[in-house]
Amino acid sequence: MKLKIIFASALLASFLFSCNSTKSTEATAVDSTGTEATFMVDPTASNIVWEGNMVKLYKHYGDLKISEGSFTVKGLQVTGGSFTADMKSISPTDSNYSAEHPKEYLVGHLSDTSFFSVGTYPTATFVIKTVSGNTATGDLTLRGITNEETVTNILVDTVGAVKATGKLVVDRQKYKVAYKADGDKVLSNDITLDITLVGKK
Repeated sequence: MKLKIIFASALLASFLFSCNSTKSTEATAVDSTGTEATFMVDPTASNIVWEGNMVKLYKHYGDLKISEGSFTVKGLQVTGGSFTADMKSISPTDSNYSAEHPKEYLVGHLSDTSFFSVGTYPTATFVIKTVSGNTATGDLTLRGITNEETVTNILVDTVGAVKATGKLVVDRQKYKVAYKADGDKVLSNDITLDITLVGKK
């Protein structure tokens, strides 16, 4: 099955572009028994939290909306899926701003051709190809460029709504997001995405 993203960045920004996350760094063992079931993604409850890091200075982080998708689970293991992220929904939630560089400036910067060029590439997608335990390998398409990426620490929660979470670290240079900061500032090539997919029947 396909699992579409949109980073956005930067996102996914993105930019893509997760931050202030309290998730465990190691996923627990999965239970791959039971009946396989497919769930549509609920866009109102699903999201991506992105984080970008100005090395040794500060971080920017925020939210990115998931517009559509589906995922398949068997027991407590994701077995496939796809999702699309809306790159135009980049929304910073950190506080590292000033009158000279307000939050709106960052949104415009991440949206222009220096980063995710959302006017030309309004979505990003992730498509799962294989799954092994808590790790899924698939194709991420960002800025019209597709590379194989790995989502780690996948956890499935079936209490209440079915929810799947995972972490994706993207090297922005692979997607021609080649922006260089001014002066001695160094922008990390890695954009961290914490993905939450909430399913609905």
